[in-house]
Amino acid sequence: MKLIVITRPHFFEGEAAIITALFENGLEILHLRKPEASAGELDCFLQQLPDEYMSRIVTHEHFQMVSVFNLKGIHLNGRNKHAPTGYSGHISCSCHSFDEVSQCKRLCDYVFLSPVYDSISKEGYTSAYPYDSLLKACQAGIIDEKVIALGG
Repeated sequence: MKLIVITRPHFFEGEAAIITALFENGLEILHLRKPEASAGELDCFLQQLPDEYMSRIVTHEHFQMVSVFNLKGIHLNGRNKHAPTGYSGHISCSCHSFDEVSQCKRLCDYVFLSPVYDSISKEGYTSAYPYDSLLKACQAGIIDEKVIALGG
């Protein structure tokens, strides 16, 4: 099992220290998701983290930070749908249907499928996948080790 954490959308006091502690205690991958943050704010935040953990951070915004900080890679989503031209590093992607999963996982290291569970952070964002549909997608090979469930 992979231990992956996605940040809250807004910065908060002590966040860098918490993330550092998570890395020190086995966090494998951090998804840095700050949709409203400027490149400068993201830069400032990343400077607060130890260099040794940069290769475990995937950014959802400001993809140029990958080369500046030697980050693990980028995450594609509704706001950022395409990798920069010529980019050849780690890519993950958000998917909201089995068709998207089938298309995206060929190009990505892994994909997030959501919402598999009712969300605790997005009000009214409920599971879109009954158990039987998940089971069928698994049996059809759509869901495999490259698909990570989100929600809850």
